[in-house]
Amino acid sequence: MKEITVNTSRRMEFVVLDNEVQQTVSESGIQEGCVVIYCPHTTAALTINENADPSVVHDILKTTENLVPPHAGYTHSEGNSDAHIKSSMFGPSLTIPVTGGKIQQGTWQGIFFCEFDGPRRRKVWIQTIGQ
Repeated sequence: MKEITVNTSRRMEFVVLDNEVQQTVSESGIQEGCVVIYCPHTTAALTINENADPSVVHDILKTTENLVPPHAGYTHSEGNSDAHIKSSMFGPSLTIPVTGGKIQQGTWQGIFFCEFDGPRRRKVWIQTIGQ
């Protein structure tokens, strides 16, 4: 397993992880199998979505903020309940197939770390499975 660090600069942002994931797969030497990416934080998540047009990420973040506003009378004392809810909506892990030593992604897909309570220094764990 490899641990990478993700530094975020805003309260909500998506950070592309494609290169880090592919590098981990390449370093592992697997040719066929899968890679599991895991976020061990309760106010951050992972997702796969379009990475060709930055307006898609903007729209996802804006819609997420509208669906779960930061100050909506939550009872959690730390004041970041919206980040916990957003994290649960997206989820903590992804599994991606590996073929020929390459992660298999659709033409427009990107792997994103989703920050909902930044800026922060975060960890992501990447595990390869296969041969």
